Amino acid sequence: MGFNCGIVGLPNVGKSTLFNALTATAAAQAANYPFCTIEPNVGRVAVPDARLDKLAVVAKSAKIIPTQLEFVDIAGLVRGASKGEGLGNQFLANIREVDAIVHVLRCFEDGDITHVEGSVDPVRDAETIETELMLADLDSLERRVSAAQKKAKGGDKDAKAQLDVMEPALAALQAGKPVRSVEYTAEERALVKTLGLLTSKPVLYACNVEEASAATGNAFSAKVAVMAKKQGAAHVVISAAIEAEVALLSDEAERQEFLETLGLEETGLARVIRSGYELLHLITFFTVGPKEAHAWTLPKGLKAPQAAGVIHTDFERGFIRAETISYGDFVACGSEAAAKEQGKMRLEGKEYLVQDGDIFHFLFNV
Repeated sequence: MGFNCGIVGLPNVGKSTLFNALTATAAAQAANYPFCTIEPNVGRVAVPDARLDKLAVVAKSAKIIPTQLEFVDIAGLVRGASKGEGLGNQFLANIREVDAIVHVLRCFEDGDITHVEGSVDPVRDAETIETELMLADLDSLERRVSAAQKKAKGGDKDAKAQLDVMEPALAALQAGKPVRSVEYTAEERALVKTLGLLTSKPVLYACNVEEASAATGNAFSAKVAVMAKKQGAAHVVISAAIEAEVALLSDEAERQEFLETLGLEETGLARVIRSGYELLHLITFFTVGPKEAHAWTLPKGLKAPQAAGVIHTDFERGFIRAETISYGDFVACGSEAAAKEQGKMRLEGKEYLVQDGDIFHFLFNV
């Protein structure tokens, strides 16, 4: 199980450049004019995890299979998108399909690249996009609330449950706040997710800066940091130009040397992934053996049978128990056999909450 992030933003902020770099493909056309990306481009990238490499060495695994992250490059939104301006309706529909939003903000000056608003102001740009998404949600909810109220009066329990989450969402939007600002229970959040509301999705602001500011950020990204903190949102500083250069380097040592010359310890991709994991409350578990070391992604708070189900539905259906070793114990002991001998392997049942870094061997019977 992975997750997908829609890359959104105004035209000419670096979305497609970032997408191309992150996926190391030329699938998305990067050009200096609005709407160069007509259909959403989808790219899957391996999630780097040093733990997986270490486990493969310890277990002498013949193959390494990382978990994956999906990026969807969605064409640039403009003012009036909620009313169909530009290619608004199509793009808004694409955003509804993703789990989270990576909002790319232009935080660099460049006279050769036009800005759709005529000047560089990332906070204003963020507000422009957010407003369009809120207007689209408002329009959708006003119609749905009205219909649900009529059904609820007739005794429809499902309509009543929907109203319990839709009415607070509508009130937030009418007050100029996104749906994600509403506090819901876990059960209510699951119901909100089925509504496909654009502003209910978690947001990661990606501040696209010039190369010289990649390590420290600049005045523009500093303003975004303040905005993100107020919203309780995440933000990262990234240089799409640098990511594009790194993507061309196939040798890992060469990549690391290039990053070090720029004062960077890791790629922007690594920062985006880490922030995305935190944003969606995801964790990683592993299966390890001589054939392969495999990483898997799971939402935090799920139990062992659900982790088994990520690998195969039969594993969840016939789940008996999970032989479990923590990552730290596995590496410290030096092998699965040694971990067993030293009493570091645990037998966990159906109620066990999966922890980040757990190494599982599932026992099942279908």
